[in-house]
Amino acid sequence: MDIQLYYQQKGSGDSLILLHGNGENSDDFKAQIEEFSKYFTVYAIDTRGHGKSLRGTKPFTIRQFANDLLEFMDFHHIDKAHILGFSDGGNIAMVFALQHPDRVLKLILNGANLEAKGVKRSVQWPIEIQYAFYKLFSKRSKKAKLRAEMLGLMVNDPNLTLAEISQIQHETLVIAGTNDMIQEQHTKSIAKHIPYAKLEMIHGDHFIAYKEPETFNEKVLAFLLAESKI
Repeated sequence: MDIQLYYQQKGSGDSLILLHGNGENSDDFKAQIEEFSKYFTVYAIDTRGHGKSLRGTKPFTIRQFANDLLEFMDFHHIDKAHILGFSDGGNIAMVFALQHPDRVLKLILNGANLEAKGVKRSVQWPIEIQYAFYKLFSKRSKKAKLRAEMLGLMVNDPNLTLAEISQIQHETLVIAGTNDMIQEQHTKSIAKHIPYAKLEMIHGDHFIAYKEPETFNEKVLAFLLAESKI
């Protein structure tokens, strides 16, 4: 691996990996790390080019981030883990579960999307305008290039299909806010097409994990601590 990913670790028991969203870092899971570490060994990772993790030289894509996760697990001798991904982190989790199904226990997808069309147009349109602007100046400015790369994740990735996610064979919790930036029908479609998925909607927006942590944590722990049905 060309870089080492920064991470926070706490607790004991089965491994639970937390993956943050676009432009964020592991600190956003403060309320989850504290609560989940009572039951699991929690690893909250800063994705490549986010937080305290360096950008490195490899591609800045969801699939590269999934490769980074595999190398992180190998380096830390984590054979299998529950994976909770928020937003882009959820997209990484889906790709990882498809590529390395034997390394995943249970899957939690919070505010994930299969493609840019899954995002409400009122949110996605400004992102696409900013992406085009920064991409235009990316060859002249390092800051513009970095910004274009970050926004590009929300324009060009993850491009998964319903047929692909129907191959996910893990017990999965699909969880989102009632006023999420992800279209509700898109979230429901993800839950419908993953064979062993259940859907939970929490009153709130895209950021329910840190705006409604008690409710969010309760739903996630109930799912993770329940006896496996498959």
